[in-house]
Formats: sequence, C-alpha cells, structure tokens
Amino acid sequence: MHKLTLAGGVIMVGIRRVYDAFLDKFDEITILVPTELDSDTKSFSILLKEVSCPLVVDDKFLLDGFVKYVCKFDFDLPFGKTHLIVDDAGNQTDLQIGAIIRTVPFDQTFSYDGDDLGASYSKDKTLFKVWAPTATGCKLKLYNPKSMIHETFQMTRGNKGTWQYCAQDNLDGYYYTFLVRINLDWKECVDPYAKAIAANGEYGVVINQEKTQVPKLSVPMLKSKTEAIIYECHIRDFSIDEESGMVNKAKYEAWLEENTTNRNGDSTGLLYLKELGVTHVELLPINDFEEVDDLKPLEAYNWGYNPRHFFAPEGSYSKDPQNPYVRILELKKLIQKLHECGLKVIIDVVYNHVYSKENSSFEHLLPGYFFRHDENGFASNGTGVGNDLASERAMVRKFILDCASYWLEEYDVDGFRFDLMGILDVETMSLLQKNIHQLKPDAFLLGEGWDLNTPIAREQKAITENAHTLPKISFFNDQFRDVIKGSTFNMNEHGYVYSSLEKVDQLTQLVSGSGHKFYHPDQSINYVESHDNHTMWDRFHLVAPDESDEIRQARHRFATSLVILSQGVPFLHAGQEFFRSKKGVENSYNSPDDINKIHWQARTVHKDNVEYVKGLIQLRKLHGAFRLPTKELINQHLILQEGSIDHVVSYQLNEVGHLGPWNSILVVHYNQHNQEVDFYFPDEDVWHELVNPQIVELNDPKRRKNTLKLSDIGTYVFCKN
Repeated sequence: MHKLTLAGGVIMVGIRRVYDAFLDKFDEITILVPTELDSDTKSFSILLKEVSCPLVVDDKFLLDGFVKYVCKFDFDLPFGKTHLIVDDAGNQTDLQIGAIIRTVPFDQTFSYDGDDLGASYSKDKTLFKVWAPTATGCKLKLYNPKSMIHETFQMTRGNKGTWQYCAQDNLDGYYYTFLVRINLDWKECVDPYAKAIAANGEYGVVINQEKTQVPKLSVPMLKSKTEAIIYECHIRDFSIDEESGMVNKAKYEAWLEENTTNRNGDSTGLLYLKELGVTHVELLPINDFEEVDDLKPLEAYNWGYNPRHFFAPEGSYSKDPQNPYVRILELKKLIQKLHECGLKVIIDVVYNHVYSKENSSFEHLLPGYFFRHDENGFASNGTGVGNDLASERAMVRKFILDCASYWLEEYDVDGFRFDLMGILDVETMSLLQKNIHQLKPDAFLLGEGWDLNTPIAREQKAITENAHTLPKISFFNDQFRDVIKGSTFNMNEHGYVYSSLEKVDQLTQLVSGSGHKFYHPDQSINYVESHDNHTMWDRFHLVAPDESDEIRQARHRFATSLVILSQGVPFLHAGQEFFRSKKGVENSYNSPDDINKIHWQARTVHKDNVEYVKGLIQLRKLHGAFRLPTKELINQHLILQEGSIDHVVSYQLNEVGHLGPWNSILVVHYNQHNQEVDFYFPDEDVWHELVNPQIVELNDPKRRKNTLKLSDIGTYVFCKN
C-alpha cells in the first residue's frame, strides 16, 4: 500500500492505494473504487483492534472511471490512529480524513480553548503544544541554533486533538518545527503560533518574552472615534528615499530618529508626522511575509500582503534579522516612540488568506480545514490569491482572536485595519471587536467591506452592506472615494472634483457622515487615496493628461479637503498632501523603491499644499462640529443649503458654540474653475473666511458679508458667533 523513504532527513511516504476511502462524517465513509475492481456484490469492512466491523452501503454512484460508495456505520471511530478498510476481495486501504473536518460536529468535538498553543517557555522547561486532531503521529524537531544539529522527540496526543511535548531544559533561542503524520504522509511545518522566527521564517524560535519587554507609554483616549485622523504608511517607503534624512533607511529604527530633515531643512519622518497633526499611523503589514528575503531585503519589494507567520514581526525591516530578539525589540520601540509623540498605531492585518495554501503550516497540520472550499470541493478564491481562510470554523476563529489579542497586549498596538474584511464572517468580527475592546476600549477597528465571491451566505459576510451588525467597526467608504475623485475601475467615470454635476446629491449624503450607509458617522472611513490603485495625482494625470499642473493640484487639494472636513473619519495616504505619485503604476505591491518611496523633496516643492492640509487638520481638531460622533447630532446641527447653485454643495453647522470657538460654521464646496458665480450668505451677518481654495487662515480670518464670488474650484469655510 505504501513505501517509506528518506528525503533530506525527513520521513516521507510514497503511497500507492488500490482504492480510496474517506471519513466524511462521524457515521459516514465514502469509498472510491476503480471501475475494473467493482462488482455487483461489493462490500466493505473496517478493522478495529483487529476485529472486522462491516460497513453498510447506503448509496452508490457511477463516476468517470470510478464507482462511489457511501457507507454508514454506528460505532465510535477513534481519531489519532490509522484505520484499514478491507473490501470483499481482501484489498486494503487506509481510511483517509475527508470532508468530516468541515462539519459542525467536528468543530464541536475538537475545538480547543486553551491559551497554551505554541512554545511556552520557562528557564527550566518549555512546553510545546500544537493542534492537529486528525494526525496519527506528531514529533518535535529541536535545533541547536549554533550547530543546527537537531533532535526529534515524540509528542503525546492530548485532549481536543492537541499534541504536546515538555522539554526539561533551558531552550532559550532554540529553533523548532513540528513533524505531523496525516493520511500516512509526514509533513514538516513551522508552528503557526510561533512568536519568534528565524531569518525568512524557516523555523520557529523559543524565546524568553521577559527579554523583549519595552516600557509602555499611554496615549490619551479619544472621546470619539471621529476625532481620529489616520495616516497610512509602509515601513520601508517612509525612510528609504535619499532625501529622508534618516540613517536607518528601510528599517524599523528609522522611525526612532528625531528631528530629521531633507536637504532644504524641511522636516521629514517622525518630526513631520508630529507637525502634520494626524492622530493615528496605520502601518501596512508588519508581520512576517513572503517575497522579500530577510537577508537581502533590497533585492525585492512588497507591501506585505503575503502573510506567512502571523505572530512574528517581518525580518526584512530589521537590522539583524538573524537574531529573533532584535526585530521584536525594534518593532516594540517603534510603537512606543510613536506613542511618545502622541500618535496611536494601527496595524494592517491579513486574516483572509495565506501566501501559499499548499505550503502553509495550516494545510500541513490539518489539510482542508483552515480554508474554504466550494460545492465541488475546490479551494475558494474570493481573495484572488488562491485561497480564503475559513474564519467561521472554530479553530480558525480562535487563531484570529488569539493573534489580534497578542499584538494588542504584547506590542501595545492601538487598532487593526482588516485587509479584505468582507472575506471574514460577521460572528468572528463581532467576537473579535468585543475581545479587543475589553483589552483596549478605544482600539480603532476598520476594514475593507468589499463583497467578494467566497462561499458563505451574504448575511454572514463582514461587508459594508452588513455594517449595522458591526456598529463598532469602521468601513472604508468606497462610495466617498469614487464620488469625489471618480470611479476606481472606470477612468471615464469622473467624480465631483472633475465638475460632475450628477454627483452633487450623493456628495451631500457623504459629507454628512454617510447616514444612508452607516449607523454612526465613525463607521465611515472617508478617503480618496490609499496604497491600493492609482494615487490620486496619477489618476488625475491619466484622466486629463493635457490639464495644467495648477488646476490638477487644485482638484487634488479639493478632494483632500473633502476628506478632512466631512463628517466621519478622515484617512490619508502618506504623501497625499504633497501630491504623491507612483509614476502611473496602479498597484505597486512589488514595484521598485523608486516607485513606492515617499519622495521627501516633494514635501518642500509642495510646501504650500502641506501647510494647507496641516491647516485643515488643525481646523478639524479645533472645532468639534467637524467631527460629530452620532447621526442624531449631525441631524441636529448640520443643515444642508437647499436650492443651491449648480455645482455647489453647501451646509451650515448651527448652534455649535459649545463644541469650539464659533457658534455657526458655513462650508461651501465648488467644483468649477474659470466660471464665476455669486454665492449668497444665508443671512446679513458678518462672516469670517477661515478657508478658501488656496489658504487656511485660522488666526486672522477675512471678513465677508452678503455675497461671495466663487471663481476657484475648492472648499470655502466661514464662521461667525
């Protein structure tokens, strides 16, 4: 039936089966017999403790080259052992684990709720525990990190399908992997719960977490999520430019450098972030990912959406990726440095897929369980990368909850951005939210609520359409994005800033907090640019290549002003405020640094625009009327101006003196250029101009009365008491 061979020191199994048998339910076995071995009197039994127990043929189907038998049984079948199926001719085959792993009874039987998966270290012993309920054997391989000589230890099967081994020694720094035998096949894999890894994630590493502790600094809680201003950045993009002024280019430690400047003496890096005034830095994935060699990091580039190890930091950003302690300490210091500057840290997490399903530890430990499959048994691909994690299964859900909790408690992050959140199920996201907010009440949770083709019911998906079921989670508002700057997927569909009159009605809803989509305004992540798709500058260049830079910049500035001053939560892409370009590359996930880096000299070239955006942020933070926390308050205070001039969207924020220095605020958005119109103020009072399309003036605003001639595309803001 099979033959044992040795390959690279790992036991492998070459298996030749006369026919196949699969355990699909706790009382059902499916058997596939080649047609040439079939007969009208075919029968089967299973050997249990050398006793032949007959199987009852419940159904029979003809397939292409095979006959499918569905057999029933009414006795307990123990897991953790290899069982033999015997047919009436005496042919034997092993009983393989089939579709049973994707059944509710399987989860009910084997769901493990312990907090000790992985390597639990103490100075005199380390407990290794892994969940592999269908395995018939499990071994621990321990590697001496200096000699790389390894020993193999037999693990013991415990409750709920766990396997464990307790090593009575100080294993600080030792490498380890697991060997698991399933369906007669041995596979070696890295612990999915590994908190530390070797270079390029080839091994898990035992660490003493007491040696990774960094003092935690608190950042004052926000009164409301609408007080957040999120700034999205990639670790490497932030510093690698020759003009960054940072020494540790492309590394975690660049984020620790203070008072850096470009050659003109203008602030860069950490100093720039503090000056800009954002409240949250959102980092693209910082857990271990594929396609960048830790030891040769500059030979390739990646955003990080190729997750391999979810609990351990990425090594290519470390100054010493071969030392598992260094990258942990570097990242923890980065987070606390941002806290020291008054900035909260959101990390981008990818709980919807893995880089390679076939090579993942998940698939080696329990084939077919951790991933969704369609009705034909093929791996689903709603993510577009070949696999969808099955978040609705008990131990996948546990993994996600455990992982997020670890980053929150151990690394002291302040929130999570969930990549392709629509792949995940509502129940998992709801439990995750409750768990996270018990640990850190003001943690910010946001995600992409796109409806993707994954095989769970629509009402179970964590998509924007179901936002009402997840009221404490925010969603990227793609309608806001597309109405303002134009459709992401259709260059011919222009947005409001390109003079589109048909977008006016939608815009009034969006600037008012998108109450037609969300229960609360803080559920709406208002944005026009992120790491995905074209930057706004590149899109505008493609839409109107002959347009002057001056008017293109005006449109760009207009779109950013709408993001910052609308009700909801503003989200900025790093460098957006100085017209970031990626040279026309639409999705630069693996493009060179020259495409992806933040060009810090542009921060000087476009200093006026940086100051404009900084001024808008100051205005938003100065007056609470721009960040009302509930739909009820928006309905009470925000009054849309009816009968407005074509192309003008205007509204008043009335009776808001208790929220800031002015009792009334008037906001006017105008999407025309080279076309002058008269705008009449809503009363005869004197208004003061805080914002026009070119400048923000909060200290000495100009007096305005009765009528204003609108001639420049952009945003105008007026106030009075």
